Amino acid sequence: MLPILDFKLTDTEDPARMEAFARKLGAACRDVGFFYLRRHGLEPQFSEMFAAARSFFDLPEDEKAKLAISAVSNNHGYVGLRTEALDPGKSIDNKEAFNIRLGPRGEDKIDLWPVLKGFRETMGRYFADISNLGRGVHRAFALDLGLPADFFESRLDDPMSTLRLLHYPPAAPQSRDAFGAGEHTDYGNLTILLTDDAGGLQARRRDGTWIDVPYVKDAFVCNIGDCLMRWTNDVYVSTPHRVVNPAGRDRMSIAFFLDPNPDALVEPVPSCVTHNNPAKYPAIRADAYLASRFAATYGFQARSHA
Repeated sequence: MLPILDFKLTDTEDPARMEAFARKLGAACRDVGFFYLRRHGLEPQFSEMFAAARSFFDLPEDEKAKLAISAVSNNHGYVGLRTEALDPGKSIDNKEAFNIRLGPRGEDKIDLWPVLKGFRETMGRYFADISNLGRGVHRAFALDLGLPADFFESRLDDPMSTLRLLHYPPAAPQSRDAFGAGEHTDYGNLTILLTDDAGGLQARRRDGTWIDVPYVKDAFVCNIGDCLMRWTNDVYVSTPHRVVNPAGRDRMSIAFFLDPNPDALVEPVPSCVTHNNPAKYPAIRADAYLASRFAATYGFQARSHA
């Protein structure tokens, strides 16, 4: 079982409790790179978010196509079935998605929304609240890494974050459509995932063994991404994971990717660079790094037809 961390421990003036949370968080990030987060305060929004996501994916295909992500260049919009490949050498992902890019307080960055009552307001409220949650987790990251608690604040005050609604159709086991998301690591700093109880998420342990990541009621599944791995000079290691579409039922999930400000300089922090662990990565702007990763995911179609 993955570690289950109690975020309520951070809601205190007692530094010992905050440090205890940070130590448990750091241990999870050094080990499997995944953890559950409970008692976070966002539970009342879960049912509303799933209902809104379902209402979007139930729209006619031509209505969803009008919101295609290809119409803009800001990673916002609809991604149709079987148009992504997170593991391009093996399979195309059997899923559809709607990506949402907003400011850190839920304000619009681009006007591309379905005509669904309350949809925009629901997404904006959740986006703002989960952004705050993610920044709170980063304060614990900083403490665990021996940095000032506010180290990441100026690097996450106008982030390139994305909220992603995901629908995975059912697939027969062992079929070519079995993988809704191929093996991959996430690109940014932190992923905060809300899942239904369908199952299907799997993570690869350090010994190469794949393990199921089961549903835990009212808890988020969290994992670190490659940007944070670079910042920590591999002290934290992002973990490969995948989704196997359940047989006989749909799967829904809602992922929040907390990625740094575009101009944030991602380079190993001093506390993670030692004589025995010299800096492994050159400095790079966060926007340049993430652009290179998105190109690999969405560029498979052009390469396959070359």
